[in-house]
Amino acid sequence: MKSGLQRRLLLLLLAPLALFALISIYFDYEAAGNAALQQDQQLRRLAPLLADSVLAPGRTADDIPVMLLAPPVEEFLKARAGFAGYRVSDADGRFLGGDAWISMVVPTTREPEFHSMEENGVTYRVVVQRVKTAAGELILQLADGSDARQQWVRSVVVKVLLPNLILVLAAALAVNWAVTRALRPLLALKEAVERRSPRDLSAIDPQSTPSEVRPLVASLNRLFALVNDQAEGQRRFVADAAHQLRTPLAGLQAQVEAWAQAAMAPAAGRQLTLSADRIMALRSATRRTSQLANQLLALSRADASQMAGQPVHRVDLKDLCESVLALHLDAASAKGIDLGLEVRFAQVSGHEWLLRELLGNLVDNAVKYTAPGGTVTIRCGPLESHAQVFLEVEDDGPGIPAAECARVLERFYRVPGTGGEGNGLGLAIADEIARAHGAQLTLEAAGSRNDAAGGLRVRLVMRSPV
Repeated sequence: MKSGLQRRLLLLLLAPLALFALISIYFDYEAAGNAALQQDQQLRRLAPLLADSVLAPGRTADDIPVMLLAPPVEEFLKARAGFAGYRVSDADGRFLGGDAWISMVVPTTREPEFHSMEENGVTYRVVVQRVKTAAGELILQLADGSDARQQWVRSVVVKVLLPNLILVLAAALAVNWAVTRALRPLLALKEAVERRSPRDLSAIDPQSTPSEVRPLVASLNRLFALVNDQAEGQRRFVADAAHQLRTPLAGLQAQVEAWAQAAMAPAAGRQLTLSADRIMALRSATRRTSQLANQLLALSRADASQMAGQPVHRVDLKDLCESVLALHLDAASAKGIDLGLEVRFAQVSGHEWLLRELLGNLVDNAVKYTAPGGTVTIRCGPLESHAQVFLEVEDDGPGIPAAECARVLERFYRVPGTGGEGNGLGLAIADEIARAHGAQLTLEAAGSRNDAAGGLRVRLVMRSPV
């Protein structure tokens, strides 16, 4: 982590420095180009004055002509003593006078021509021109060793590259020192998390971390809370399952053991005759155990903390109600219960299999606790605002006292005096599924067909999908 941040900071610092260096080199190059252009223009102006400095031919064709340097040319040579010179050659390029170290270049036209030469490590800019003088046609050359481009190369090294190199090295040392100190709280946080036990999901104190890291700490605390909720839910589920399954399984085992001992008795001759009541009791116990196991599994799968990140789909509540009605129609008919539908088209975003489990538990409870000849109605549809839809089951059974409405949503809780062989999980499962969909399950008394008090209406209100 530390080296990664160091690399990023170095890159972010070095990139602007490199950009500034390139910009500086560009402007220096432009300045050097302007200086070189001015140098060429000065040599161009001095070339005619050097021609005017030739006053007469020499005594012989090989002698230097009689010359008197013009003041501007003389000042130019004095100002650049050791780095300037001139050469006079005849029309064929033979040296007549001046500085012999200036290499001869024979011009092809009478226009001034420029070239560069190097002598003793110095780069010279030279103008050469073929002109007619008082001594006849001569080739005159004037050299200037103060080459701006050569100075530019030196300035790039001294003024740009070297300072930037020193600045980069200083920045690297400063970044390394700064990052080491700045990351100390973050590294301490990393070590504290690494030293934690897998069971330690307590929140990290955000005040002990830098302000820039507090959003990360808050996210970690939320993750710890979710994981802790899931772990707590699993522990609670295992404890509840073990507690609730122990009684029916112990009863089944005791009954089977008693029958096995009776069958092994000498008088029984390894045969056992069971009455219909005992077989029905065994079937009832087996069904209750199987139902309890299925409900415990459904409760575990419907855990809201585990379903938070699962993808949702559009669910047609009308189709869902019709399919659940078909599954419970036989049980309702066996008790003479009028199981009906009052549905309108409505859709929600959610988990279809969970909503099916919710509605199935509500209808199963309603059919189970409604007296023979009663009525159970499944409803769904949009609310008046059309921003929400509802799903409800209403029956005219004994209902639930208002004081018990909150408690019946707890796991394994049954209203005292309630008949039947329920496990107290149906409404708990429905409530867990409601919370997984961001909704709330409400229980209220419902008037029966003869307007007598009683009955129960369980309603789920959810947002309508956009």
